[in-house]
Amino acid sequence: MTAVGALRFAGVSKTFPGVRALHDVSFAVASGSVHALCGENGAGKSTLGKILAGIYAPDAGQVEVFGETVRFESPREALAKGIGMVHQELSFCENLSVAENLCLGGLPARGVFIDRGATRVRAKEMLEAIDAPIEVEARVGALPLGQRQMVQIAAAVGAGARVIVFDEPTSSLSQREAERLYLLIDRLRAKGVTSIYVSHRMDEIFRLCDAVTVLRDGRHVATQALAASSEAGLIQMMIGRAIETVDVAPHPASKAEEVLRVSGLSSPGKFSDVSFALRPGDVLGLAGLVGAGRSEIAQALFGLDPAAVGEVYVAGQRVDIRAPRQAMALGLGLVPEDRKRQGLVLDMSAQSNTTLPVLERLSRATFIRKGEERALTASFFDRLRVRTPGFGAKAAGLSGGNQQKLVLAKWLAARAKILILDEPTRGVDVGAKAEIHALIDQLARDGNAILLISSELPELLRLSSRILVVRGGRLAGEVARESATQDGLLRLMAGLAA
Repeated sequence: MTAVGALRFAGVSKTFPGVRALHDVSFAVASGSVHALCGENGAGKSTLGKILAGIYAPDAGQVEVFGETVRFESPREALAKGIGMVHQELSFCENLSVAENLCLGGLPARGVFIDRGATRVRAKEMLEAIDAPIEVEARVGALPLGQRQMVQIAAAVGAGARVIVFDEPTSSLSQREAERLYLLIDRLRAKGVTSIYVSHRMDEIFRLCDAVTVLRDGRHVATQALAASSEAGLIQMMIGRAIETVDVAPHPASKAEEVLRVSGLSSPGKFSDVSFALRPGDVLGLAGLVGAGRSEIAQALFGLDPAAVGEVYVAGQRVDIRAPRQAMALGLGLVPEDRKRQGLVLDMSAQSNTTLPVLERLSRATFIRKGEERALTASFFDRLRVRTPGFGAKAAGLSGGNQQKLVLAKWLAARAKILILDEPTRGVDVGAKAEIHALIDQLARDGNAILLISSELPELLRLSSRILVVRGGRLAGEVARESATQDGLLRLMAGLAA
């Protein structure tokens, strides 16, 4: 780091209807540093990043960039001053190609026509700069979530920004892709680029960052060097209390009847010959690199893949699940990887999203019993510590972590006995992550069967009874919890010798 300041926030405040997101926040960021921004969901981290990137304007206070006071009216203005942002929630023109999205701000032209060749060349250069082997002609909407995240990172880096805000950049990345990102940020630091790094993952904060700022309830708590910080100390500043971790003990092998058996499940071009069984109390981990087929297996089980074939048995009965409604009627619930596109109705309220699967249970003669609906919502919001201005607040306006909790609350309300959890703690803060881990453990102890998909190997090792590894759309092996290690799983995922 150098002594020259890249950024200074002075008394920055921002209020949305019913929510004070930031209150009198002041701190500085050294030039050429990687500066962590930490806090619980709803603490104001993303809001501050969006103010810097020109998406929001502050209600009060000022922002200085390399000594100049700025007030951006748009992201284009911010980018013109050298500020880019990698968003947690991805935003693309999904019907356009990777190349078109990467060059959208300035498409190469030949006369009045787009120069397609130059567009492809520029896009390839941007992807090569971050070592992302993605086909530039591919439609963005058809890419896996991890690859879409890499496209967004390529766009920010390729724009030549001097300051880049990374908002939970590894939340959709595999371990291998995350390691590539770490190396990229190290290279950017060596070139003098300043990074604001928003993350809940303590290991990567201590791996990457020089200094940290902690926000809590929209207020500045502390700014200090990482060398003077500890993980426990940061967590306590973030949540205002010592975190209560739950020691998840291995679940004894269940002798109960199988609640789910999958035999020879296949989908052309996605995965093939997948077989496993679940009993009450099982937490079966599913590990694999991005693109290995983990999420596709989950979607097929929930009736979202009409091309899927194979045998599925629920409680010993052969079933043919061709739609989510059938899956729900059989007691299955899916927490999808992409909560915005698949897990929530963003224009509906937090309460309506929570009770959507159980409206028949809450209705009498086509009328919803509002008191019961509100009581049900309150119980699960309390249980999951959902932070919202009110039950009527739109899901779209909640932080990413609180949106994730809504998806979990929905299936708890539906009393699903077979839960498919695809990245259940993506974008969730450390306090909420510990609570969700404890919830998963308790659900298993209560007799629910859980299929847990996660890119975080420590999460799989902590929670799973056993772990299946998927590679190239096929099962590459099964590892018992007591013999599983991160290194062993990574090797199996990548197809390397032990």
